[in-house]
Amino acid sequence: MNTFTCYLPISRFRGYWCAILAAGIWLAFAVPLALHAQTGQLFVESIDVEGGQVTLIVAPTGESLLVDTGWPGDGGRSVERIMAAMRDANIKRIDHVLITHYHRDHVGGVPLLIHRVQISEFLDHGPNRDPGDADTRSGYQAYLDAIVGHTRRIVHPGDTIPLGGVSVVVLTADGEHISAVPGFAPAANPYCASERTWPADPTENARSVGILITYGKFKLLDLGDLTGQKEVALVCPRNPIGTVDLYLVTHHGMDLSNARAIVDAVHPRVAIMNNGAHKAGKPAAWQTVHDSPGLEDLWQLHTAEDTDAAHNSPEAFIANPKGAADGASLRVYAAPDGSFSVTNARTGWTRQYLRK
Repeated sequence: MNTFTCYLPISRFRGYWCAILAAGIWLAFAVPLALHAQTGQLFVESIDVEGGQVTLIVAPTGESLLVDTGWPGDGGRSVERIMAAMRDANIKRIDHVLITHYHRDHVGGVPLLIHRVQISEFLDHGPNRDPGDADTRSGYQAYLDAIVGHTRRIVHPGDTIPLGGVSVVVLTADGEHISAVPGFAPAANPYCASERTWPADPTENARSVGILITYGKFKLLDLGDLTGQKEVALVCPRNPIGTVDLYLVTHHGMDLSNARAIVDAVHPRVAIMNNGAHKAGKPAAWQTVHDSPGLEDLWQLHTAEDTDAAHNSPEAFIANPKGAADGASLRVYAAPDGSFSVTNARTGWTRQYLRK
């Protein structure tokens, strides 16, 4: 396992210093820490919103992308945690908010967030495709009402999102998918032959916007809540994505998603599961990700309390274990050479993944 464990005390820029130590580089002169930390690092924070999704991505230039906004209600808990992550990243505004789909655990935070944070544009897949579900319908309408007067862009497979020198390509949107990612030749996927047939999904999950983020040699895959049939369609019979370094486990680790044909094909080095204590983190999905070829570590936002110890990662890799206070995040710093670190904000423990 090509990893380095860092025991430095917790700090916002800890991942940067751990990378220096792992490379065996020692500075012989004093330079302000923040200056180094803000130079050349991609910042990603997987924010705990109790089983919803919020991921903050900040380019080295400071340009930002927020993927989803968590739940409505709960005293504004999701939005408060987004703002805490913004402080972690030293940003005061958000350039792009991408809504993967219109379920309340993804779009619900928009009405409050828009009154607390300056946002340049909203991105989504277009109309709600599940108007028969009352919660989804109300969540979508609240979103539309909130963003009146703001820039809104509907994205399609193949579109890009500008992010300060970081490539962000839309892979899936509104039930459609990309056939090739610029700069990568699709290859035959050997895992398709043994993949089971997944049922059609009429819900908004199947319409999720999925993105591939590339920073130099570092690649991150986030497919929202995309479900099995659409996952398989994306990568079978040919895989247009290639392999990735970091996989945000689809659909919070639900077994309606995470088809082996896609998880094994993208060969993630590290995975982060944004499950809740009593939401998702299903044993079948956990096992698929855990067993994927070349996986080094599987991190979780919560202990999945409704399953067993055999289907949870060791506590060091869980931001919010059973019995601990909620709200701890997982923070990633990535360098263009493909090396990156993951820090458990609860403990400050950092694991460094060296470049291959």
